[in-house]
Amino acid sequence: MNNYVTGAVIKRLREEKGLTQAQLAEKIFVSSKTVSKWETGQGFPDISLLESLAKAIDISVIELLNGEDIRNRNRSSNIVRGKFYVCPVCGNVVFANGEAVVSCCGITLPPAEPETDDEDHKIEFETVEDEYYVTVNHPMTKEHFISFIAAVSDCGINIVKMYPEGSAEARFKKNRVKYFYAYCNRHGLFRVKI
Repeated sequence: MNNYVTGAVIKRLREEKGLTQAQLAEKIFVSSKTVSKWETGQGFPDISLLESLAKAIDISVIELLNGEDIRNRNRSSNIVRGKFYVCPVCGNVVFANGEAVVSCCGITLPPAEPETDDEDHKIEFETVEDEYYVTVNHPMTKEHFISFIAAVSDCGINIVKMYPEGSAEARFKKNRVKYFYAYCNRHGLFRVKI
C-alpha cells in the first residue's frame, strides 16, 4: 500500500462515529494522549493497531488506509449497476453489486468505468438456440488482448476469462441478460446493451 492512515482521517472518522478521543482510546487499549498525538500529526498508529482501530470506527482496514468510508448506495443490490475491479498486475477480476474497496497485489483497485463499445472493441452477439454467442474482433497477442467477456443479467453475472493468443469468444445462456462487457488490457472496459 502506498497510503498510511493520517491523523486527519482518524479524527474525521472518530467524530463521525460520535466518539471522544478517550472513548476511542479505551476501545483500542491506548491512552487518549496517544489518540491526540495521532490526530495532531505527532505520530502514527502502530500497524498492529490498525485492525482494532478500524473495528472501533466500524470500517475496514483498507478503507482506513484509503481515508474513505465506502458505503454501498446500491442497497437494493441491483446487479446491473454493479462494478468490475480488474487488477493490472495479475488480471484478477472482482465484481461487486455496488461501491467497494478492493485490493489486489498490494494496490487498491478503482472500479473500471465502462465505455460504449467502439470499432476496435466491437462486442457482437448472436442467438444460437438458448444461448448468446459473443465475439470481440480484437487482436489477442501477448501484449494486447481481451482479458474477459461477461454477461450481466438482473439475476446474475457470468464471466469467461480470455487468454492471449486465444480467441475472444464466449457462450452465455439466455437468462435475462441485459449487458455484455469486454475488458481490453490496454483500453479498459467496454459495454453493449442487449
